[in-house]
Amino acid sequence: MAENLISKWREGLARTRKITFGRIASLFGAAQITDETWEDLEALLIQADLGVETSEAVMEALWQREQAEGITRTDELKIALKQELRKLLVAPPEITFPEQPTVILVVGVNGSGKTTSIAKLGKRFTEQGRRVIFGAADTFRAAAVEQLQVWGERLDVPVIAGQPGGDPGAVAYDTIRAAQARHLDVALIDTAGRLHTRFNLMEELKKVYRVSQKAMPNAPHHVWLVMDATTGQNALQQAQAFEKAVNVTGIILAKLDSSARGGMAFAIQRTLHLPIYFAGLGEHPDDLQPFDPEAFIDGILADFG
Repeated sequence: MAENLISKWREGLARTRKITFGRIASLFGAAQITDETWEDLEALLIQADLGVETSEAVMEALWQREQAEGITRTDELKIALKQELRKLLVAPPEITFPEQPTVILVVGVNGSGKTTSIAKLGKRFTEQGRRVIFGAADTFRAAAVEQLQVWGERLDVPVIAGQPGGDPGAVAYDTIRAAQARHLDVALIDTAGRLHTRFNLMEELKKVYRVSQKAMPNAPHHVWLVMDATTGQNALQQAQAFEKAVNVTGIILAKLDSSARGGMAFAIQRTLHLPIYFAGLGEHPDDLQPFDPEAFIDGILADFG
């Protein structure tokens, strides 16, 4: 089981490992560190989607270690880099289910993988013995409602849906009320994909958040932002806008297997200070895995030796 999981992480992160971090691994082919080594390493970290600020922080830590530990060889620098990258990643806290139902609002931009992530979460929670309900509050996209209904039938999970183009706040309200009436454990509420630059759409998302609180005083208990790993650093601005609008409490990093930009995980934690709860390592339902910093580091740096 453990070996299968390690394999899953390595396969899911193959593009990031081979395309971006592979360049860094090749940099360590020479024995001695030169000024050029430092310059190349910083450039490659930025290209690996850590972002400028995070890359500079890593480089500063490495320079300090060079002075303190007398690092002169690339094999020593390689070990130090691995350790510094690991320090940037924090294991997510255990997911809590404080009330019945626990309401989880899932947000993100168009095409980020929101609806699919909700279905995978529903499967995971159902297999853990929790009774789940889906709220199809993405009323702007009929396909999203249909997609969730198909998953609901597969998983034997009830789905609350409104009319196409209807009030998403009403769907969220009805979902929470239905979960309370049926004594269900988890209400997973999908929302319409929003471009973070569209003021009116973000205001509507705030309304869904407020209506959830009216349906249940402490709801939503979690607000998870689905971030598309293929967008790299561009996703950080989006995330900050969502965080401001609806008090995001955690991240789902989707489509890691389709991206060479897995390095954005480092920037997410350093810039947003939010836990990454899940990582999407493939298209199958079981490929949405709890984020594991050790497995992530191993997956992107396996070629380091």
